[in-house]
Amino acid sequence: MDGIVKSFPGVRALDGVALEVAAGEVHCLLGQNGAGKSTLIKVLAGAHQPDEGRISWRGEDVTLRSPIAAMRLGIATIYQELDLVEDLSVAENVFLGHEPTTAGFVVRSGDARTATAELLARLGHSEIQPAQSVGSLSAAQQQIVSMARALSHDVRLIVMDEPSAALDPDEVDNLFRIVSGLTAEGVAVVYISHRLEEIRRIGDRVTVLKDGRTVAVGLPAESTPTRDIVSLMTGRNVEYAFPERPDHPATGEVILRTEGLSREGEFAPIDLELRPGEIVGLAGLVGSGRSEILETVYGARTPTSGRVYVDGRALKPGSVRHAVRAGLGLAPEERKAQALLMLESVTRNVSVSSMSRFSRGGWLDRGKEHDAARDAVRSLSLRPDNPAVPVRTLSGGNQQKAVLARWLLRGCRVLLLDEPTRGVDVGARAELYSVIRRLADEGLAVLLVSSEVPEVLGLADRVLVLREGQVVHTAPAGDLDEHRVLDLVMEGSPAS
Repeated sequence: MDGIVKSFPGVRALDGVALEVAAGEVHCLLGQNGAGKSTLIKVLAGAHQPDEGRISWRGEDVTLRSPIAAMRLGIATIYQELDLVEDLSVAENVFLGHEPTTAGFVVRSGDARTATAELLARLGHSEIQPAQSVGSLSAAQQQIVSMARALSHDVRLIVMDEPSAALDPDEVDNLFRIVSGLTAEGVAVVYISHRLEEIRRIGDRVTVLKDGRTVAVGLPAESTPTRDIVSLMTGRNVEYAFPERPDHPATGEVILRTEGLSREGEFAPIDLELRPGEIVGLAGLVGSGRSEILETVYGARTPTSGRVYVDGRALKPGSVRHAVRAGLGLAPEERKAQALLMLESVTRNVSVSSMSRFSRGGWLDRGKEHDAARDAVRSLSLRPDNPAVPVRTLSGGNQQKAVLARWLLRGCRVLLLDEPTRGVDVGARAELYSVIRRLADEGLAVLLVSSEVPEVLGLADRVLVLREGQVVHTAPAGDLDEHRVLDLVMEGSPAS
């Protein structure tokens, strides 16, 4: 791949990226969240069409117009979120969309099961039965099914996106054994992982992306120092303009506290405290448990153990209603799907959590609702400030302000922010940063999650660094820098 460019509305995701992979090698693709890795592999998989650039496959230029076209060439992609149909059998998933045929007719299901059994044996997993429902399998076994599906297409290149994210150490060892077996047969593997210890064990060469550009090609995986790799991954083309943080830490009474809060398989017991006027950031990679912590505090997930306390009173586990009544509000990562009523007005989106304020005797006072929503959005400088317009017509930054206005109208005291500037352009980011800091200065407590380390360090007063579901470091934001945080999330301890 050479000079690959891909733009989406408001963002240039890939800006001339290059990637070269040799037969029989494990080529590791590294970069921070948002560096362009996912977009690049979707171009390689035929799911996205590049705006510019050239793709050469086995010496010939090709156009990958669809995932089927890529698969027919021998390019298979196994995404982190496996695209299996849980209600179908293993064999039906393996041959879904390309069922074995004879003379144009689909052959008996028994033949597909036999072929599936042969593929599973090749992967060293004969214990998985072709007739089993995929939904009955473990995460590791489902990953094996995805690999079997890839191998059912005479594959020559397999892209693996964070394949070890849901695996325990023994399962990771088995994954590496399978990868080594594939490369011994001449199959190339593009391996995406944030775990540098895995890159050392399995990788041959490394390509590093940063801000949609290639910053290193073909580095030796085993001998390139961690410090060099992290340095290549850090640094930004985007300028971050953060408001000044207070000179002294918040000293008021603790408003939010978690005690031994955990969810099995997602995050280990965590104890944190949050005071009015304080912004606490959770820094970590995808899969580190940061969003799951926010959702568990909010009651959208039920904890395995531990409790959440507001003003010293325990919240009912797994109850959003109880959390909201206690003064918690969540601005989720996927605001369009999880927070906004896209076909409704700004007014309705802002008022939806406070409808009882505008209702009497079963009747809705629309004028009162409109006036309250107008005051809330104007306090955040939402544009346009006419709350009657559909929320879908707003920019990403103003849609996020509509979510924040909802919780201000509700009288929220603890604001949980998950990726608050996702999909927001550069100019609107600085405005959102100022809004968040102003809300904290006015007494709100803020718990913040962001994939962008500079954003966490620039906004937060205090930072908890997460790695694989565990807090590995806690410090005032001013005592950390981007380099050290990346060292912590990738290796578990500061680099020397």
